[in-house]
Amino acid sequence: MPVTRRAFSCRSLALAAFLPLGLAACAQSEASVSPFSEPERADTSALGKDPRLLVMTTRRSTGNAAPYFNTDRGPLTFAEARLSPPGRGISGRVSSAVSGDWEVLGISRETTGDAAARAFSDAVNGRDVLLYIHGFNETFETAARSAGQLSHSLEFQGRTALFTWPSGGKLFDYAYDRESALWSRDGFVQTLQALVANPTVGRIHIVAHSMGTFLTLEGLRELRDSQDVYARIGSVVLASPDVDIDAFEQTVKRLGPLAQRMTVIIDPGDRALAVSARIAGGVARAGAADRSRLEALGVRVADTSGRGWSMLRHDLFLSNSEVTQVVRRAMDRGV
Repeated sequence: MPVTRRAFSCRSLALAAFLPLGLAACAQSEASVSPFSEPERADTSALGKDPRLLVMTTRRSTGNAAPYFNTDRGPLTFAEARLSPPGRGISGRVSSAVSGDWEVLGISRETTGDAAARAFSDAVNGRDVLLYIHGFNETFETAARSAGQLSHSLEFQGRTALFTWPSGGKLFDYAYDRESALWSRDGFVQTLQALVANPTVGRIHIVAHSMGTFLTLEGLRELRDSQDVYARIGSVVLASPDVDIDAFEQTVKRLGPLAQRMTVIIDPGDRALAVSARIAGGVARAGAADRSRLEALGVRVADTSGRGWSMLRHDLFLSNSEVTQVVRRAMDRGV
């Protein structure tokens, strides 16, 4: 979506006025009672028992010190992030009561370059994998926390992985984020190809959010002639896709039978997507599109209108337990 610097600046001002409380959009879970902060549930997921998050990233590394991976574009890198689940210890219980957040403790096993994708697939170690792709306005740490939160709420028993691309992590970095997401397409494709090349890896479940769905669809379209990749994908969940509805239709039509394993979570009242539509010149986003238009593509559609409460209604798949179960059911169908 071409946007001139001057036009983008003007629209940024309009954006700030449109949401006076600030559009933290994808980087923060929306206000709700989190089911992830209960200490007694600390071991219901594989990640809760062994809190090592697999990471594939096109961000530049800062070493084993926060923020671990920054906003700059870098080589494809594999790493393991050591997490602290909510509810572990006194500080964990305090953190859980406040926000339900997981915490990144550090990074280990960092591999960069041609060997990164192979190291990642080896680390999956013969299990199913949940691959989460974050959206706009995310730092590495906020994306890692969301991946942990999602995996744990799903009680996922395989390996959990995060594909994190170099978002600027700022409200007015929309144009930079979109270009960075597109730039990361090759790394995402290599990640999927490496998983498929390892015959011990089980089903691959993809959950992408907001602008991350743009990256995901671009990667899947690139692989449309790789039937071995499509055959190993169990489910694809696109939560609040920040994708031009016309481009969304065009891409999904080229994905063939894979569209039948896709679930799209939408909400016509999504305020973050309303802002994105304004930036895009008024073109509707797929995450706020008419349900029948999406269903005509052969995908499953979950409309979250009226479910739960939130100000932006943009990440209910993380913050609302009913919507999280939409993801769970999609994965169960894809086994």
